[in-house]
Formats: sequence, C-alpha cells, structure tokens
Amino acid sequence: MSSKLVYRTLRPVLSSSLQFTGLGTGPGIRGHIISHLPTVRFFSSVTSSPASENNQPENPIRTVDGKVISTYWGIPPAKITKPDGSAWKWNCFQPWDSYKPDVSIDVTKHHKPSNFTDKFAYWTVQTLKIPVHLFFQRKHMCHAMLLETVAAVPGMVGGMLLHLKSLRRFEHSGGWIKALLEEAENERMHLMTFIELSQPKWYERAIVFTVQGVFFNAYFLAYVVSPKLAHRITGYLEEEAVNSYTEFLEDIDAGKFENSPAPAIAIDYWRLPRDATLRDVVYVIRADEAHHRDINHYASDIQFKGHELKEAPAPVGYH
Repeated sequence: MSSKLVYRTLRPVLSSSLQFTGLGTGPGIRGHIISHLPTVRFFSSVTSSPASENNQPENPIRTVDGKVISTYWGIPPAKITKPDGSAWKWNCFQPWDSYKPDVSIDVTKHHKPSNFTDKFAYWTVQTLKIPVHLFFQRKHMCHAMLLETVAAVPGMVGGMLLHLKSLRRFEHSGGWIKALLEEAENERMHLMTFIELSQPKWYERAIVFTVQGVFFNAYFLAYVVSPKLAHRITGYLEEEAVNSYTEFLEDIDAGKFENSPAPAIAIDYWRLPRDATLRDVVYVIRADEAHHRDINHYASDIQFKGHELKEAPAPVGYH
C-alpha cells in the first residue's frame, strides 16, 4: 500500500447547540434533543486539523511543541452550549446525564429484617454508624462527604463483578451492570457537589482514605461470597443515608445550618432553578438515596427468591 494518508471515520461531532426538554417527575424519564453535524473525516497520521483548531476551550492544554492535546490525534472536543446559549462548563458530566429527580418517593420506607441474612446486614450497618455519629455528630457537611465516598463504592463493585461475570459466562446482565454503575456515578456527583460547598481538611481526607480502603475490600469480598447479602447491606446503608439527610434538612429548617445558595454544578446536574439553595440540593440528594435504597433491596429480594439479577429487568435510570 502506498504512503497515502488513510482516512477513518469518527463518530459524528456534537453540534454547538444542545437542547433538552423538561422532564416529568416519573423515575427514569429523560429527554434531550441532540443535533449532529455531518460526519467529519480526519487524517489518521495528521496530529491536528485546521477545522479542529476553531473548536477549542478557552485555555487548552498544549504539548511542548504547541499542539493542543485534545486535537493532537485529530479528535476535537465536543463544543456544547446550554439552551440559553452559554457554554457548558462541566467535563465531569454532560447535559444528557442531568435529570429532574423524582422527589415523590417515600423516604420513610424501611425493609424489616425477616431472616438471618437480613438481620446480619441490618446490625452490621447499625454497628458501623455508631463511630461515625460519635465523630461527626451534627457536622453535616463533613458527614455527607464521608458518606458519599463510601456510598459510591457498592455500585462500582457490583457493576464491576457483574461485568466480569457477563464476560466469563457469555451472557447479558439484564441491564444491572448499567444500573449499578449509574448508582455509583450518581453518588460520586453528590460528592462533587459537596466539595463545591466545603473543602475537606487533611484529617477528613485521611479518614476517607482509610475508610474507603477498608470498605472497598470488605464489600468486594462480601459481594463475591453473597451478592444478596451485599445488596442488603447497601440497602440498609442507603436507609441510614436518607435518615442523615433528613436530619440535615431539619437543621437547615431550624436555622442551625446556613441555607446557602446551591452550587452551579448542582443546578445543572439536577436541573434546579437558578435561585436554588442548599436545602433544595439536600432534598434531591435524599431522594436519590431513597431510590438507591429501593434498587438494592430489590436486587437482594430477587436473589433471595433463588433468581439471578439478569432474570429481572434492571431499573436503569431509576435515580
């Protein structure tokens, strides 16, 4: 073959405008309209193209020879704007990842332990929360940051192990891989929101580092041994998260905690009004935790009945 440049077709580039429709309050309901530009072809052996140079962020990262990192291999960054024409500033999530939460969910629901496994899971969680409450007491922001770094672990561990199982057995997962990874990502966005409100101190970071390391390995082993136990533990952890955020809301309403303006990342992620406050953020996060509670108790119930998760359609998009 001659030295002619070889073309390859990349996926369509997102247009410079993106609009998404308003959502109802039903779980998993989403809507967005994305228009695509014609497919763009790039030379595989050319490190950048004139067209891509016009689609750069304000402060692009460049190599030592001046080339823009994002277009070094001919892949331009997507340039996305909000419906009002302003630039989309977030790289940690995209507009189609945002949603309007279903806050009508029952936050008082509790799964009553009915067998040894349930009781073991319940009392494990009750035991773990004692030192946490003694340390944080009513320091809600610090408590929330630790809570979210731990809460994002089960979904990732479960999704990862189901992913490997799917590969080993050459079978689908019924959507549960995606559902659990969605849960993990949603919990991570909770943390990203709280980081905007309060930067953790060095000792809080040390606690997170230690707790996450221990919890990840313990949960990994628990999931390998008994997925139904692992999901039940997570269900009870989420119940405690709901209770913690309820206390947070009560202290905000009582004036014990400042109801500051909501950070921009929360407004865009949950599609909140521009004048939203911290209370609005905590309110929707509590609803998310209640949904995670239901997902994990549901997953455990499926397995307690002798079925595999793949046999029941996963509640994908059920925040």
